[in-house]
Amino acid sequence: MTRRTVRIAMNGVTGRMGYRQHLVRSILALREQGGLDLGNGETLWPEPVLVGRREHALRALAERHGLTEWSTDLDAVLADETIDLYFDAQVTSARVEAIKKAVAAGKHVYTEKPTATDLEGALELARLAEAAGIKHGVVQDKIFLPGLLKLKRLIDGGFFGQILSVRGEFGYWVFEGDWQDAQRPSWNYRAEDGGGIVVDMFPHWEYVLHELFGRVTGVTAQVATHIPQRWDEQGKPYGATADDAAYGIFQLEGGVVAQINSSWAVRVHRDELVEFQVDGTHGSAVAGLRGCRVQHRSATPKPVWNPDIPVAESFRDQWQEVPDNAEFDNGFKAQWELFLRHVVLDEPYHWDLLAGARGVQLAELGLRSSAEGRSLEVPEIAL
Repeated sequence: MTRRTVRIAMNGVTGRMGYRQHLVRSILALREQGGLDLGNGETLWPEPVLVGRREHALRALAERHGLTEWSTDLDAVLADETIDLYFDAQVTSARVEAIKKAVAAGKHVYTEKPTATDLEGALELARLAEAAGIKHGVVQDKIFLPGLLKLKRLIDGGFFGQILSVRGEFGYWVFEGDWQDAQRPSWNYRAEDGGGIVVDMFPHWEYVLHELFGRVTGVTAQVATHIPQRWDEQGKPYGATADDAAYGIFQLEGGVVAQINSSWAVRVHRDELVEFQVDGTHGSAVAGLRGCRVQHRSATPKPVWNPDIPVAESFRDQWQEVPDNAEFDNGFKAQWELFLRHVVLDEPYHWDLLAGARGVQLAELGLRSSAEGRSLEVPEIAL
C-alpha cells in the first residue's frame, strides 16, 4: 500500500466546531483508520498543521493529540510550499482575508460557512479561487447526516409523490450566562462580531432546501432578539445586538413552500434538535439528524376534529421508522473525504465557494426581508 501525504493548514481549531468536528472527528479520525483509501493500492494520509492566535491553546492541542506542527503565523504557514490545503473555521469576520491569502498562495481551500459577512465578499472569494485555478469547497454538513440521507433516499425513490411543503424546527435554549454558563460563545449574540442566528443558520437552510427540494427563489423572514442581555465568558453582562431567533418562509423552484423556525430561545419538545417534516400527495416524513419516520397515504388515519372528547389515539405511534440500511459515518468526516478525493484525484465536487455564496445571499436577504417587512426574490447568482 502506497501512502500519499496531504498537508493541511487548519485555522481556527481551538474553537468548538473546528476542534471537535473537523480536527478530532474528521482529520484525526481519518488517521486513526489508517488514512483515506484512494483505491489502486494508494492511501491518503492527512497531516494537520494547527494555526491560530493563541499559542498556549495550540500547544495544548498538539500535545494532547501527538501532533508536532502548529503556528500563530498564518503568513509563514501559507508561504510553506509543502502545505497543500488551507482550512478555515475562524469567526466569520476573520475568514475573508485569510482565505484571500490562501488563494494568493496557491493553496486549495476548504472552509466553514458562512464564507463571508456579505454576498459581495462571498462572490469575490469564489471568483478569486476560480481565477487561481485552485480546488475550493464549503462545509455543508447537514446533507451528510443520517436523517437527511434517509430523507434523500425517500425523495429519490418517489415516496412523496408531489412534494407540497417542508416545515423545519431548529433550536434549543441557550442559557444567558448569569446563573448557568452559556453553551455557545458570547460573540454569537453580538452583531458587530458577526453573530446572529440568521447568518449562522440560513446558509444551512439554503443548501438543505437546494439539495433536497429545489433552489430557493423567495424569502419572507421575521427576526428577533428575544434575550436582550447576556453574560460573557468572564461573567460580565453585555447587550445582545444580534438576532437569536428567525422565522422564515421560503419559496422553492417547482412550487414547494418551506417554513423553518430557528431559535436559541426555545425549549425543546421534539425528538431531535432539528426536525424537518415533508408532506406530499403520496406520503409524509419527519427527519432529524439521525432518525426518519414516514407515513404513507395508504396508512394515513382519518382524524376528526372534536375538542369535546379526549384524544383516543397516539399520533406519533402511527408513523413507521425508516431503517438505516447502511452504516453512516460522521457527516463532517464524510464531506472531508469527498473534498480530499476532489483535491488529489479530481473527482467531481459541487459544494464550492459559489454554493457558499448562495448561503450568504439568503442570510443577507432574510435580514433585509425582516427589516423591510416584505417578501424578497432570491435571484440566481453566478461568477
